[in-house]
Amino acid sequence: MELPEKYKWLSKEGAPKMLVEALKHYGIMEKVGKGSQVDIAKWAVEVGVSGWYTDDDIPWCGLFVGVVAKRCGYPFSAGKLLAAREWVNWGVGVAKANAKLWDVLVFSRTGGGHVGFYVGENDKAYLVYGGNQSNAVGFAFIAKDRCIGVRRPAYKIGEPANVRKIYLSETGNLSTNEA
Repeated sequence: MELPEKYKWLSKEGAPKMLVEALKHYGIMEKVGKGSQVDIAKWAVEVGVSGWYTDDDIPWCGLFVGVVAKRCGYPFSAGKLLAAREWVNWGVGVAKANAKLWDVLVFSRTGGGHVGFYVGENDKAYLVYGGNQSNAVGFAFIAKDRCIGVRRPAYKIGEPANVRKIYLSETGNLSTNEA
C-alpha cells in the first residue's frame, strides 16, 4: 500500500535502515476473526515467538518493531519484544527532548504499553509510525506525556545525517488506545 500524500516525504529519506525497512509494511492490517494476517504470522516465526504468538489479536506493536530491528541488525530478546514497555531497555537511551527521526518511542497505555517509531512532533504529541495502530501498520499522534522512554539504535557506522528532530505544524486526533 502506498503512503498517504502527507507522509510521502519519508520514502525519500533513504536512511536509517530501520525507516526504509519499516515503510515497506505500511497498511498491513490484522485479520478479522481467529488467526493472524499472513505477514504478521511470518514476523512471529522470524523473531522466534510463533510457538506462543498465535493470533494477531495479541498486541503486536513490539513484534513489528522487533522484526524491523532484527532485519536491520539490531535484534532484541524474543522473550521480551512483545512486551512494549521492555523496549525501554533496548539500544541507547535518549532524553525525550532529544527524540529524533526513527528513534523508538515507548508509551504507557491502559492495560500495558505501546512502542513505535518517531516521525515527528508538535507541542503536545509525537507522530508515531508503528504496528497495531488502529489494528494496522500506520501513523498515530500520541500524547507526549504518555512517553516513558526514547531509545536509539547503537548505529554501527555512525548516525545517518538525516536523523534529526522534526517539528510538525499538522495535528491529528490523539490516539488513546493502540491495542
